[in-house]
Formats: sequence, structure tokens, C-alpha cells
Amino acid sequence: VQLQASGGGLVQAGGSLRLSCAASGRAVSYYAMGWFRQAPGKEREFVAAINWSGSSTYYADSLKGRFTISRDIAKNSVYLQMNGLKPEDTAVYYCAVGRTPGPVTTPAQYDYWGQGTLVTVSS
Repeated sequence: VQLQASGGGLVQAGGSLRLSCAASGRAVSYYAMGWFRQAPGKEREFVAAINWSGSSTYYADSLKGRFTISRDIAKNSVYLQMNGLKPEDTAVYYCAVGRTPGPVTTPAQYDYWGQGTLVTVSS
């Protein structure tokens, strides 16, 4: 499975971005998908996850209400809508395919990773 993330860029604080991640090589319909991020000098952290059907989502507590994860099974894709962006949201954002149908939150529970897309939020 190859994952191609896109949609990152430079945005002012308070702005919005929508990240996309397209999977190829194999259908990922039966697996959870997730987003993680890694800021410079910090460990990779969980952002959001969605189950195989899109009916269940899970978010990092600090991001609830600002970020929304969704998926399009037909397009083999997952998305992350980010609103009210803050400078501390600056990071490389990674999409990933989980090992199970249900949403999971730790990197070890994901088998395939995209290359990452950089989000920079200016103050």
C-alpha cells in the first residue's frame, strides 16, 4: 500500500487547511485510517482516527472541536479538515492505515504510512 498525503502549506493563525491522503496498491476499505503529526524535536503524536466504515472517529483530546477526520471509501482516501489553526499545530502530518477495522491511536497499530505533508501556522 502506498499513501500520498497532500494539502499542507503555510497558513496564518486562525485559518484552515484540508489534508488529503490517497491510498493505492490495495483497497483499504476494511481498515481504520489515521492521522499523526510530528513537530521538530518532538515525538510523533496521534491526531485522529476513523474506523473502516467512517461511522466512528476518535481525536486527541486537545484537538477535539477543531479537527475533523473523514474518509471516502470509493476513493480509497482519508481527509483531515483543520480549522482554527494555531502556531503549535505546526508539524509534518502523516496519514496511516491501521491493522484493524476499528480506530486506534498508537503508531505501532498502523502498518502503512504516507510521506507526510508539512503544515506551518504563522502567528
